[in-house]
Amino acid sequence: MSALTDLIYAGANAVAGLTEGAVNDAIAKYGPDQKIAFPDTAYFFPTIYAATGVKVAKTGDLPACVNVLKSLITNKEDLGEALNAGLATAVGAEILEGLKYIEGDPYAEDSGIGFVPDPVIRSLGVPLVTGDIPGVAVVLGKGETDQAVADVVKDYQSKGILTFLIGDVIEQAAACNVKMGLEFRVVPLGHEVTSVIHVVTVAIRAALIFGNIQPGDLKGLLQYTKERVPAFVNAFGPLSEVVVAAGAGAIALGFPVIVTTDLGENQVPGALESVVDYSAVAKHSLEMRGIKIKVKELPIPVAFASAFEGEVIRRGDMQVEFTSDKNPACELVLMRDLDAVEDHKIVIDGLEMEGEPPVEMALATFIEVAGTKMQSDFEPVIERKIHHWFNYMEGVMHTGQRNLVRIRISKDAYAKGLRLKDFGEVLYNMIMDEFDSVVDKCQVTLVTDPAKAKEILEKQAIPQYNKRDERLAAMTDESVDTFYTCILCQSFAPSHCCVVTPERLGLCGAVSWLDAKATKELTPTGPCQPIPKTGCMDERKGIYTTVNDTVEKATQGAVSNVTLYSIMEDPMTSCGCFECICGIMPEANGVVIVNREYAGMTPTGMTFGELASMTGGGVQTPGFMGHGRHFISSKKFISAEGGVQRIVWMPKELKDDVAAKLNQTAKDLYGIDSFVDMICDETISTDSEGVLAFLEEKGHPALSMDPIME
Repeated sequence: MSALTDLIYAGANAVAGLTEGAVNDAIAKYGPDQKIAFPDTAYFFPTIYAATGVKVAKTGDLPACVNVLKSLITNKEDLGEALNAGLATAVGAEILEGLKYIEGDPYAEDSGIGFVPDPVIRSLGVPLVTGDIPGVAVVLGKGETDQAVADVVKDYQSKGILTFLIGDVIEQAAACNVKMGLEFRVVPLGHEVTSVIHVVTVAIRAALIFGNIQPGDLKGLLQYTKERVPAFVNAFGPLSEVVVAAGAGAIALGFPVIVTTDLGENQVPGALESVVDYSAVAKHSLEMRGIKIKVKELPIPVAFASAFEGEVIRRGDMQVEFTSDKNPACELVLMRDLDAVEDHKIVIDGLEMEGEPPVEMALATFIEVAGTKMQSDFEPVIERKIHHWFNYMEGVMHTGQRNLVRIRISKDAYAKGLRLKDFGEVLYNMIMDEFDSVVDKCQVTLVTDPAKAKEILEKQAIPQYNKRDERLAAMTDESVDTFYTCILCQSFAPSHCCVVTPERLGLCGAVSWLDAKATKELTPTGPCQPIPKTGCMDERKGIYTTVNDTVEKATQGAVSNVTLYSIMEDPMTSCGCFECICGIMPEANGVVIVNREYAGMTPTGMTFGELASMTGGGVQTPGFMGHGRHFISSKKFISAEGGVQRIVWMPKELKDDVAAKLNQTAKDLYGIDSFVDMICDETISTDSEGVLAFLEEKGHPALSMDPIME
């Protein structure tokens, strides 16, 4: 192994020298008190913070970190010691990259994005645990040909793998028209080898955010990244000493490295292997990491993968648009008797997509399903999946649901032959694949005739939507005898368990009570299990013996007590991928709510990321709680502490989004008119004094309520 360890140590020592020089130069130029930070993170320099507990905040903090880095490079002829030198290389890369941010965004003029902010990592939590993102690939270097690189990247993209690019592979992929960006799950990070640290910190922050790994617990960190972060590295082209050292750091984190250079006897089975045939790289990489992917082959002329869900189609690139703004449009799933449905029948009623772009058309998507185990409660569950399935088609953009939808098809997808019959095939195949335990037969009708689409909208869709809404409005926590668990996120957050009720959806915003009920039917031994609503110990706080017992069992004893309606006493845990976080503002006698998309400061003196770092990973932090957007207007929102009238501040975008329903809840419960107008936002003030002045001017009810902190 001497040749390999020699390369690792050579690269690690080179990075150590560069790092020490860069730190000395920075202190000489800026002084020891110069603030340094990566953008939009609560985890300082994440690698250093996670491994040592040191909070790097200024240049003067770095010399001690350099000393730790150097101590890891022993130059001993031992692979384990050499892997430690790989970790030292990661520390050095983090410092070198961090110093670049002193004078602003060093990637502003680069094709890469550099550091990945905390909110992005949190947003990736749900697709990672659901398997929509089954793995993470790091592709660096320069491939043999542009096409060889593009083929590997597109292979990963078609399988939903989140792929980070470093080096010349960025231009090589771009040359072959690989679609890039976070929305396509192909992310260019930067051109220097040190840019690899930006994907390393994604894995490390996943451990801190979701796994409740405590800063300084290096052993726990390495175990988490190895067992729970499904990442691997592809190094293309000639290997420099620094690349080898960086690869050693990846192996130390549990990420296997596949190189296209023949390493001969220097290979380490399961950790470092050569694959010189580019066409075999992707398959071998997935096998080494143990990632198994169920690829759905569909009879359509474009790619179909979750990686295309974020694709945005501009009007200039649009061939056809179906939008409820201009034409009748709706999406409806109805349950029928078995003999009323002809399986795999696909009907196009009206014109196909044709004409000079941009073409604007009506579209009623009408799906009829039948099955011996089918229930009407599952209709809206299937309906909501249409949004995802249409977006999985390359060249298709779908927004909205029900009768408020917009669907765009790109010129490129149209040129490849995508037509409405293909939409029908996608719907049929995905329903029969994902809902096969309750759906035995399915037929799809796509109506583009404006008059007929309007008839379906007005005579079938709207009445059905109203019927469902009336039932949901009447459905309260008191009206059911069963709640549900959701432990989907335990693959990342082993100590977390959601309790889903009719009035409290999962904190990710993606799992309602009906969804949980359907999941139980579809997957009887899956993540959503029933909780009999018995053993009520405190109705106001929402304490049930059955909930406590079930959560304790689901979290292997990590959490024993949960109150469903309180933020101050045993609040429900969070995995880390919550849409919003709520935290108390004692001086206002109320709570602040901030959503993941808001990057600014809050009146608590903390950003979303800093607030979020106080919960997540399955821990209970009284006074802080992760939750979904829709829970804000629920009548059960922190009802034990007085409910929605405790809300004193929200970002304006979030406030506007929930205004109608929140106003209605405040009116129904407390007789307050236009309550949202009493809530402060960042356009008014983000400091405590300004918020208090606004609340006093508006006569906000929180100011006269009993103290939230007793």
